Amino acid sequence: MAEKEGGIVRKGHDEGLKLAVSLLDEFNLPLGLLPLENVVEVGSVRATGYFWIVQKKKVEHNFKIAGKLVSYDTDINGYVEKGRIKKLKGVKAKELIMWPPVNEINVDDPPTRKIHFKSLAGITKTFPVEAFAAGQ
Repeated sequence: MAEKEGGIVRKGHDEGLKLAVSLLDEFNLPLGLLPLENVVEVGSVRATGYFWIVQKKKVEHNFKIAGKLVSYDTDINGYVEKGRIKKLKGVKAKELIMWPPVNEINVDDPPTRKIHFKSLAGITKTFPVEAFAAGQ
């Protein structure tokens, strides 16, 4: 894929997870935002902000503080920049009986300790950033 050209790629769970966490940290995003399991590959392209994550199987994670069940597909990708992920694919959050895809995540700047999730369905949800800290 042309989007992956010139990218840094890490294979395997441990190395892939390290790269994913370092991207979240570098761009001021909560470190628990991507609770990944059985990572196959993680990559990023510095010039464009494009990143991708491949997992062996879909993962569902319940963020207890936010009271939100989130589904992470086997293929996740998007564009990362300071405090923001846009054009996100492969992540869905349960809303009542629907699973609308999350296509954008923003952390307030200047920091108000709030994080906003937007879906293509027009749903925006706001939570405390702490709800997505590592280990939640």
